[in-house]
Amino acid sequence: MPFRIPLAASFLTLALALTLSADDWPTFRGPNRDGVSKETGLLQTWPKDGPPRVWTAKNLGTGFGTPTVAAGKIFGMGTRGGKDGVWALTEADGKELWFTPFDDPRGRGPNTGPSSSPTYDDGKVFAVSSGGKLVCLDAGNGKSAWQRDYLADFGGKVPGWGYTESVLVDGDKLVCAPGGGKATVVALDKKTGKDVWKCEVPGGGGGGGGYSSVLKATLAGAPMYVVLLGASGGVAGVSPDGKVLWQYTGRPAAGGTAQIPIPVVSGNHVWVSTSYGGGSALLEIVAAGKDKFTVKEVKKHAKPDLNNHHGGMVKVGDYVYFGHEQNQGNPVCVDLKTGEPKWGPVRPPAGGKAGSAAVLYADNRLYFRYQSTHDVYLVEPSPEGLKVVSSFKEPEPSGKESWAHPVVANGKLYLRDQDKLHCFNVRADKN
Repeated sequence: MPFRIPLAASFLTLALALTLSADDWPTFRGPNRDGVSKETGLLQTWPKDGPPRVWTAKNLGTGFGTPTVAAGKIFGMGTRGGKDGVWALTEADGKELWFTPFDDPRGRGPNTGPSSSPTYDDGKVFAVSSGGKLVCLDAGNGKSAWQRDYLADFGGKVPGWGYTESVLVDGDKLVCAPGGGKATVVALDKKTGKDVWKCEVPGGGGGGGGYSSVLKATLAGAPMYVVLLGASGGVAGVSPDGKVLWQYTGRPAAGGTAQIPIPVVSGNHVWVSTSYGGGSALLEIVAAGKDKFTVKEVKKHAKPDLNNHHGGMVKVGDYVYFGHEQNQGNPVCVDLKTGEPKWGPVRPPAGGKAGSAAVLYADNRLYFRYQSTHDVYLVEPSPEGLKVVSSFKEPEPSGKESWAHPVVANGKLYLRDQDKLHCFNVRADKN
């Protein structure tokens, strides 16, 4: 007599498979989009040759996007057979489950593949192609539930290196920034893709320079979305119902070639930094009445004084750590109360033309991953100076630029290098 799983039990199994682990990494820069993992029990030092490699997945399709990890799966984007698409792997062994192509590889300049990270939520995966197609896929089988078009639907314009945004899920809404004239930032129903609201941010329309992603935050006692825009849009705060609450268009946040890093929020302060002629600024957001706010410029640094390229910035305590300067990645620590550097920028440990450093934080350690030399450094965060603990060089380097940010999820470190994804064990009790 064949064994059959009871119907109720099968539903329970499916529900568990779609449930997020507390240590998952379901969207770009982690659960809170701040590059911070809440995991503990991780290696505080690495062996000479680096943490043990568990597996390597190959032939994923070229691309620069950072993978995401959720519900036992890993999601990413790549170009295969002349199409941009989303792939899904098993978290346990890196075996491919599905690949769904959904757009032509268009509008991304010299880039060899898409740069967005898929966002996972409630059994669905949301992803944006370089050309501005937004798709909702079933996480289990990759089938499309709905699609939207940033250009045709919202009047957006493809930036020079293509769209790189990773969309934000907030409750029943999907919040994104197509960069259209009257739809700079939009909210969609995550189940149907239909419009909830459209927000016009002065100077932010037309795309052409913004490569950041929307951040949910609370500033001056008010919930809002913080978004770094392209062109002359600067950085702005948008209410949960789609109204512009404040906007800062100073040089660090607007006017350069490309605005990339997600801003860092600390209390009522916003730290914003861009390269390509940008700089950095510490802003204080002050309530000035119902739905009214003012922006105070606490400290401003002009390029080349202090700036972050595209490796992201991480807040640890009262300090923000990042790699300074375009294609340099020189480590630096800045006091988020004053906007002044505590130390750095200093020469990167990798030396030479290491390229930008992509940074995350997990269990009292910073992970610096360099794009050109493929060096990875484990650093103890300290306002007293750069304290390198361990390092290793990625195996089988592609020899091409690797912009994907490192990911730590469920005791594993993931490093994406073009069409390969390496998985390393960094849990201390399993080595």
